[in-house]
Amino acid sequence: MASRLAGRTALVTGSTSNIGRAIAVALAAEGAHVVVSGRDDLRGAAVVSHIRQSGGRADYVQADLDGTAKASRALAEVAAKLVGRVDVLVNNVGIYPPSTTPTTDEETFDRVYGVNVKAPFFLTQALVPAMIEAGGGVVINLGSWIARLAVPIGALYSSTKGAMETLTRAWAAEFGSQGVRVNAISPGVVVSPDWDTATDHPGEVMMHGTPFGRSGHPGAIAAAAVYLASDESAFVHGTVLDVHGGRTGVAVIARG
Repeated sequence: MASRLAGRTALVTGSTSNIGRAIAVALAAEGAHVVVSGRDDLRGAAVVSHIRQSGGRADYVQADLDGTAKASRALAEVAAKLVGRVDVLVNNVGIYPPSTTPTTDEETFDRVYGVNVKAPFFLTQALVPAMIEAGGGVVINLGSWIARLAVPIGALYSSTKGAMETLTRAWAAEFGSQGVRVNAISPGVVVSPDWDTATDHPGEVMMHGTPFGRSGHPGAIAAAAVYLASDESAFVHGTVLDVHGGRTGVAVIARG
């Protein structure tokens, strides 16, 4: 086991699969005691088992972060009881509806903003005071490259990730002087390890012509999370770290 995060605790929301799972595993591998959270008990137990079998420490908390302050505060309370105090909060949970603007109803709008923005807002509200009291902590939000480089679908989702990137800067200004570092990661097109490699990922075409040239792996996002959680990034505040193969920073030249 590595030790960049030895003696620290972490809560990763939506960590029973894909990016969240990779982040939880990576933080634990660096010595953090990780609280894995999500709605699927079987997948949550599998993540915890994997971490423990690798020599790490982890516990699972069932949580349906529906956007109510009550749900976020309940998760914060249980997590704190398990690990004593949360030193690192990773606001990863999010949902992506396939609807376009004309086909989005009010219920969908409220649900997406509830899960993607309200849930992390109230979870941060619940956990940051204890970080301040303890003399420091870390909050890592998950943004998205499509918050800055628009695509014809996903306007609702894009706007929620734009909100999280804005909250990152605002929280860095609000909490930084009190010892809490707040940063974000903006992932590019990431393919889950569970994806059937015999078929093309629908987002793969969006990576054509980028410096990396293809989709990424959850492990790349997890590595960025470890960096932002560790003391190596002590001078990094209010930053959105792009981990997307150059998708937004480099011009993609169409070739006929």
